Formats: sequence, C-alpha cells, structure tokens
Amino acid sequence: MSKRFRRVLWYVGGSLVFLVIFWFALFAGTDDYKVKLPVIADVKPFRFADQLGDTVTEQDVQGKVCVVSFFFTTCPGICPRMNDNIKHWIYEPFKNEPDVLLMSHTSDPDRDSVAQLKKYADSMGFNDPRHWIFLTGTKARLYGAARDSYHLDDEGNNKQKLADQFIHTQLIALVDRNGRVRGIYDGLKQEELGKLQKDIRALLKEPSGTRFSGGMFNNNPS
Repeated sequence: MSKRFRRVLWYVGGSLVFLVIFWFALFAGTDDYKVKLPVIADVKPFRFADQLGDTVTEQDVQGKVCVVSFFFTTCPGICPRMNDNIKHWIYEPFKNEPDVLLMSHTSDPDRDSVAQLKKYADSMGFNDPRHWIFLTGTKARLYGAARDSYHLDDEGNNKQKLADQFIHTQLIALVDRNGRVRGIYDGLKQEELGKLQKDIRALLKEPSGTRFSGGMFNNNPS
C-alpha cells in the first residue's frame, strides 16, 4: 500500500469520524434524528364550554397532547362504542399522565347542553374532567373546528345549509403540545387505537416549541 493511498484513507477516515462526532453533538439529548409524525393541520382558536360549565380555549390546553373526537349523547350506535374504546385504549392507560387530555365535542349542541354532557359523562363513568372533557358550543363553531382544525369531516358535507348538516364520525384526531394535528385514527378499529396509543407516547417525548424552527433541520415546518 502506497503512502499516498494510506494518506487518502486517513483523510477519509478522519472526515467520517468528524461527521459522526458533529452529528452526535448536534442531536445528543434530542429525538430530532427520528422520523416524526407529519403535521396535518394547525388547530384554530376555539372557545367552548365543558361539562362543568367552564370555558375552555386553545390556551387552556396548550402544552398538552390532546385526543379529539366528536359524538352526541343520544347516539345509539358508533358513539358509545367509540367512547368505550377511548376509555379502554387511551383514558385508562394515560389517566395518570397530566399532559394527556381527551376532548369530546358534541355534534348535536341543540340537545347536548352542559347539564346533558355532565349527565352523560357521569353515566358512562367518564367523570374526571382533569383528563376527559366534553365540550359544547354553537353549531357553527363546533362544525368549523371539526372541519377546519381537526379534519374529521368530509368537506363535501359542508355544501348544504348549516341547519341541515350533521357530523357523525368515528374518526379521532391527535394534537401535539403545540396545537398541531399529527394523526387521524378510526376509533372503532383496535389496530388504529393501538397506533394512536403508540403515537401519544411519541408526542409526549416531544417538547413544546419547534427545534430549528423553519430551518434545514426541521422535519415538520409549520
């Protein structure tokens, strides 16, 4: 082996070592090297009332990982099944995690008053408002949130008058600490609920705020 060839190998090897050290120093102590969940949408400002009559806004849930769904208390079919699944797959495993919050919005605000939501939550055993809140408000605001913020309804359903519209879906949205939708799941399918559970754990490890925001190292620019 010639001296020149050995010198080239030395330079190449040294460069590789430098790059490894640089990469480690850059990302040490972070999860930035991992593939992250995509950003689907940003949650718009909102203002609703929960089952205790307290006002809830986007500022109240900032810093929490939120699991968002829509239902109505008189639903005889998919809503009870979906909420039972949420209780089994999400509420029970994360009930001692203060940074996980379940947010169930009514799609029938004319019937689902604050008192009706409280009665429903108590009857179903969903009576811990620190971790699971049931929300009501005007139909326009609720449906706007379902479509524009959480992407839980087909845009085509918005073509008729608001009074004639009705959202009935088993889809669930996952929102990160920074108010960004990071996943949508079928609340009636166990394999998707298992993925939701896994993705919640991943988002809990992400800090509030975006590292290298807007820069070349940002995998998910907002």
